[in-house]
Amino acid sequence: MALEPYRRLFRIPGVGVLLLVGLLARIPATATGMALTLHVVQSLDLGYGMAGLVTMASTIGMAVGSPLSGRFVDRYGLRPVLAVTTAAQAAFWACAWALPFPALIVAAAVAGLLGLPVFSVIRQCMAAMVPLEQRRTAFSLDSMFVELSYMTGPALAVFGMTVFGSGPTLAVIAIGLTGSGLALILLNPPIRSAEELEMPAVKVPRRQWLTPGMFALLGTVAAATFVLTATELAMVGTMNDAGQTQWIGLAVGIWCVYSLIGGFVYGGLSRGFSPLVLIAGMGLLTVPVGLVSGGWWWLVLALLPAGLLCAPSLSSTVEALSRWVPSSARGEAMGLHGTALLIGGAASAPVAGAIIDAHGASWAFAVAGLAGVVIVLVALPFWRSRPRQAESAPVAEQVPATT
Repeated sequence: MALEPYRRLFRIPGVGVLLLVGLLARIPATATGMALTLHVVQSLDLGYGMAGLVTMASTIGMAVGSPLSGRFVDRYGLRPVLAVTTAAQAAFWACAWALPFPALIVAAAVAGLLGLPVFSVIRQCMAAMVPLEQRRTAFSLDSMFVELSYMTGPALAVFGMTVFGSGPTLAVIAIGLTGSGLALILLNPPIRSAEELEMPAVKVPRRQWLTPGMFALLGTVAAATFVLTATELAMVGTMNDAGQTQWIGLAVGIWCVYSLIGGFVYGGLSRGFSPLVLIAGMGLLTVPVGLVSGGWWWLVLALLPAGLLCAPSLSSTVEALSRWVPSSARGEAMGLHGTALLIGGAASAPVAGAIIDAHGASWAFAVAGLAGVVIVLVALPFWRSRPRQAESAPVAEQVPATT
């Protein structure tokens, strides 16, 4: 297992700090969905159906707002966008506990629209700070940190809502998101490298990089989260049916560890793989998991091959995007990447749930994996029309770098 690529990465000034800030900033961001759900269910006593409406409103807002905030970062710089979104998050989460349900739905949608763009900003700045040949290592490590934040944030939200209730927990989230935004404002990492800023300042039309090949890439991003979300639901359904609910948390944790190991190994490789190969491989290896019978440990063991490809699949899509898109549009493109992630997960949940209810959890593994493979096959013909390398494209006209 090669450690030298990671040593070289951390020798780049500012990368270690950016990764650490990104990890800490994502923890409150990943806690928001669970906190909203439990607030509606427990504090408002309205059930999971109503909680789903609030979550849906927030998700739609984030899906629309993610590329918009990225576009504003490209045009006006990082700090103005962070200032607006940080203030919006502080206002919503500070008063969300006191809002009546109709107002909560509207406010959640607005808060999603003005969501703190911590995920896309970290990736955008990482692409600016890290040379092209080291981005595989950087984005693999970033995917590992994202995995850690998803292992931590929702669990902390459950603990806070159970022990302290809505008011204190949502207030802590407000403090966490506000602190995250302020930390990024103070850090003010670059959104373009020095070399990119030295290139001729000419405007790059969106049609130059938002090609059918780019849509194909975004489709594979959605396919990856479709497979992952459906796999998680199928795992929960399988263990519930087997009366092993008490082991669900441990099983999901082990599955996440597989992803961490895979991401670490992938980041140390001298050569990467196409997102098409990785995502199709993850889908194919998910299909037979439903055939496993016996204790929960056999299920967890069967998830090992596909689990190892989780972080590499997602990091490879970010790496490809950073290569294809000119620096002047990188924020908007990273925002579209975030939207694709949300669409894949949002589409997967009802599909997997319906399959589990109608045919059993084992079929959900097969459908999830096959859906990922089918989407990759659909994307394959468009892959040749991907944009030219970003490094050969000029930057946009008169766009501020870090202010």
